[in-house]
Amino acid sequence: MSRGTVIAAVDGSVESQAAARWAAREALLRDLPLHIVHAWQDWSPAFAHAPFTGADTAPGEKTITPHGAERIPRETAERVREDHPGLHVSVEQVFGRPVEVLLAAANKAEVLVLGSRGLGALGGLLAGSVSLPVVAHAECPVVVVRAGDRAEEEKQPVDGPIDRARYLDVVLGLDLTRPCDELIEFAFSSAVARGAALRVVHGWDVPIVFGHDPEAVDPGHGVAMGLREASVLTDVLRPWRGKFPEVDVKEQCVVGGAADHLVDASKDASLLVVGRRVRRAAIGPRIGPITHAVLHRAAAPVAVVRHL
Repeated sequence: MSRGTVIAAVDGSVESQAAARWAAREALLRDLPLHIVHAWQDWSPAFAHAPFTGADTAPGEKTITPHGAERIPRETAERVREDHPGLHVSVEQVFGRPVEVLLAAANKAEVLVLGSRGLGALGGLLAGSVSLPVVAHAECPVVVVRAGDRAEEEKQPVDGPIDRARYLDVVLGLDLTRPCDELIEFAFSSAVARGAALRVVHGWDVPIVFGHDPEAVDPGHGVAMGLREASVLTDVLRPWRGKFPEVDVKEQCVVGGAADHLVDASKDASLLVVGRRVRRAAIGPRIGPITHAVLHRAAAPVAVVRHL
């Protein structure tokens, strides 16, 4: 398996099946092979259906047997090949701790794709003992896909075949205090692969020195600060516009918490891209409050990209 591979983690759940379908489409868009990975431990019913969705086995569910475990990646690959006959699909089942298996796989992947039950479901993505460490420590970008995601939801409504529809925007959440090349490049390349526009959302807060309502002191302050933020955003994106001239870039500076704006933007997006800083001294899996919030609440698949 080469570095240029899209990897889908499967565990038999409907969430991981959605992740496999999304990963197959992403592999086709990027002209890459798809590798389906299943990590299995024969020791705890609590992990029987939990490796990649982060949700414990519900009461009454059956523990996966060795024979059943072997069928999971094979049957997933068969369904993917039926849907995408031209896609190169490989399968691997690894006996071991799911976190270790997936982090090792991430070292060889272009993109790693996981499933999520989303906000409000039993367990939820970030309540799991596997999903959060993988998102927090994977070397490659990790895309989290909801169980209900369908191919037609990624494209704009049109009269006629869905294949002719244009992809919805790729949305990038960007912090201008420390803009990151890896994050920006992934967002631009995702837009190129889809033939989609890139909407860059930057959230900024009013300095505390102005209190809660700076315009009460001078109405021009808010306007001037907004113009400065917009100018910085334009400067940061200028070289990337030159590198990816085919991408239609939409710049959006917003006041207030970035998470709420990104969640709102995800409602009409094909992909939401956010960053995750490397915190070498941090204890435990830390991904940052904005990334944590959008993983729970975003309507579109979320790509988390590590950066310094």
